Amino acid sequence: MTTRLEGKNTYFLPFNQGSNGAGNDGGKGNPANPDGYPTSYFWEYVFQKDSMMDIIQKFIHLQVKEEKKQMPDGSEQVTKKKRLIFPRYHQMDVVRKLIADVKKEGAGRNYLIQHSAGSGKSNSIAWTAYRLASLHDSNDESVFSSVVVVTDRTVLDEQLQETISGFDHTIGSVETIDDKKNSKDLRDAINNGARIIVTTLQKFPVIYQEVDKVAGRNFAIIVDEAHSSQTGSSAMKLKAALADTEAALREYAEIEGKAEDEIDRNDKLVQEMLTHGKHPNLSFFAFTATPKPATLEMFGSQWTDGSFHPFHIYSMRQAIEEGFILDVLQNYMTYSTCFKIAKDTPENPELPESRATKIIKKYEKLHPYNISQKSQIIVETFRETTKQKIGGKGKMMVVTDSRLAAVRYFHEIKRYIREQHYADMDILAAFSGTVQDGDEEYTEAGLNVRKDGSHISESQTKEEFHDNFNVLVVAEKYQTGFDEPLLHTMIVDKKLKNVKAVQTLSRLNRTCPGKVDTFVLDFANKKEDILEAFQPFYQETSLEQEVNVDLIYQTEKELLDYAIYNENDIRAFTDIWNHPGKQDATAMGKMTSVLKPVADRYNLKNPEERYQFRRQVRKLLRWYSYITQVVRMFDTDMHKEYLFLSYLIGLLPEEKEEPIDLEGKLKLEYYKLQKTFEGAIKLEKVDGQYVPSKKQGAQGIRQKSTLDEILDKINEKYKGQFTDGDRVMLGALHDKLIADDKLASSARTSDPRIFTESIFPSAFGNAAMESYMEAQDSYSSLFEDKSKYDAVMSALAGVIYREMRSKKTVDYRKIERDEQVQMVAEEPVKYGE
Repeated sequence: MTTRLEGKNTYFLPFNQGSNGAGNDGGKGNPANPDGYPTSYFWEYVFQKDSMMDIIQKFIHLQVKEEKKQMPDGSEQVTKKKRLIFPRYHQMDVVRKLIADVKKEGAGRNYLIQHSAGSGKSNSIAWTAYRLASLHDSNDESVFSSVVVVTDRTVLDEQLQETISGFDHTIGSVETIDDKKNSKDLRDAINNGARIIVTTLQKFPVIYQEVDKVAGRNFAIIVDEAHSSQTGSSAMKLKAALADTEAALREYAEIEGKAEDEIDRNDKLVQEMLTHGKHPNLSFFAFTATPKPATLEMFGSQWTDGSFHPFHIYSMRQAIEEGFILDVLQNYMTYSTCFKIAKDTPENPELPESRATKIIKKYEKLHPYNISQKSQIIVETFRETTKQKIGGKGKMMVVTDSRLAAVRYFHEIKRYIREQHYADMDILAAFSGTVQDGDEEYTEAGLNVRKDGSHISESQTKEEFHDNFNVLVVAEKYQTGFDEPLLHTMIVDKKLKNVKAVQTLSRLNRTCPGKVDTFVLDFANKKEDILEAFQPFYQETSLEQEVNVDLIYQTEKELLDYAIYNENDIRAFTDIWNHPGKQDATAMGKMTSVLKPVADRYNLKNPEERYQFRRQVRKLLRWYSYITQVVRMFDTDMHKEYLFLSYLIGLLPEEKEEPIDLEGKLKLEYYKLQKTFEGAIKLEKVDGQYVPSKKQGAQGIRQKSTLDEILDKINEKYKGQFTDGDRVMLGALHDKLIADDKLASSARTSDPRIFTESIFPSAFGNAAMESYMEAQDSYSSLFEDKSKYDAVMSALAGVIYREMRSKKTVDYRKIERDEQVQMVAEEPVKYGE
């Protein structure tokens, strides 16, 4: 079907149900019809007159979008684009089925909608919101007082906001509580009965106690991208704000063996417990492409066998087969990085193995030689592949694993482009905050510059990338919610797991005219890792059984076995916490005083016991938050312990871990990039039953090992078939170059670009030739492979220039030391003062 005839430019959309029928797991096409044609649903159901009247009145929508373009003279040109929106079959089907079920069952049920990227989720949410807002029961009363559309992003999704606000249906006000409004605006919208409220989850903790009486008021809550944040404290406060707890009160009174009027409604413990579980006045409609086990248990439909399933499915498989998204795994290439790191010291200290391993691996990742080798592959991949795609408009994203790595890739890619005199590439960086690299500080806006020399603000990066640039280097930015159809190629230099892998790689799947494929080059993940991440979400995702609530009591017993706290401590704390009325100025001090003896007992334990105790506390807090979203435990003692531990964990200091000093003690001895896979990663069309991983985190002692043992383990994991030709030559070459007085004089009087491009190559050539004459076997590959020669030269140029400018003359170990200092600063783990 199409909504506009334009001759050969007419764009037809598939209007099929799916191979297993609408809302079920399947691919493209239609199921066989035993009573007639497979397509008879079209005239028997869709074009039936009541159905068509419904589509015309409540689905068809004229979308008007303003596009702004900056003109050469500085003026802004605004053009309006109009498009008639007609529902795709699965969109029409999910809205009608949701409305039919709510009409039949009333408020109080949860619905999980597993709709893939490319499903038109924003439109589906908008149609659902408007239909729920105008839904009336058999007595012609509104089923819901308000429809609250919630996203867990801190900034309201602009596309979702525009889509819902743009649907012109006269049912009353649509309140969008964006970053220009505050939590009080949300409170007022709820209290005033706004028909549709679009907001972020983070605004509820501020106002959950200020919402007017909700008895007799039903709320429909539409959750955009339902993930594990729905098990957190903000989601609990949403329920505390909107839940009608009368039914829960009756249930609690029955368990306690009391009459309802004997329960103290002002008791804060009781108030919190009454918000647990599901409530008859709250209906949740959760949309996601990648449901996790927690999402399935919280919002999914439970079948008679105890398993949980989505209410409605439009799978990734169907979206790919119908051509609404591209299969990002069709052209995949993986590289493994083989290296050997050697000790450059006679010392062999004993170190915490996991932290030392992180430092050593970070040392390799940020090593100038590693960055330069991969940057060359990135640039040449863009020129050979990306720029040829989408009529010459193809773009590339480089995903790095740290902000410091993003900065270094940015500089090295720019250097290589400049050195090769390539004029067809323009690069941007995207990361938050400020990055320190040696003596220099970098920000996203500081690095990103237009051809006219003007800087690009963070809010302009997305638009500039679309209009004027073709490579974007990112660190924890633009990996979710970024919609750029011209993005064709992704370079991955970061470990990706589960949902994160699907979300990141799916940035490539958007379609546009001329885009027929995508390409991924992955330096960090294996083919098997990516297959394992994508397979659960290719078709229906389901959960075999609910979480065993008894496991929380097992964790509680393990905590009590540490003899750090007891029932008397919990009672003393909650007596103060639960004091009637608002907390006065002394309450926090009194609670802290109660917790101090507990903290003293904790401090008497050895470091390993303290570490394991903190782990178990966090585990219990996380589980309890999750379980009480799904069921009402009404276990007063457990809730008191949860409150007690919530405060205690903030009082317990993290271990002061000894700093790990590897300055000048490491050197990269061998390095090699090997292509390990090229082709399509094929997802299987199988039963989509998704059994959540039973793997637990590391439980054992945090092991200490000698530096030699740690290096042996790392090198064994990353070993390759090395030859002398792969030996990293930076050390000896550095020593020769740093002793060159003429070069030092030039460095002190030249800017970095002149030094790097005009002065350094000659000096490097002399040093390289001298080294070759001294050890031909070790240096022959330097002259046989121009790319290696250029990479080694570029890795040294910047370091030599900085050292000579600062008048520091040190041996090559200083390079490694600089790398180490910067690396420790970037690590999220605290290494000590």
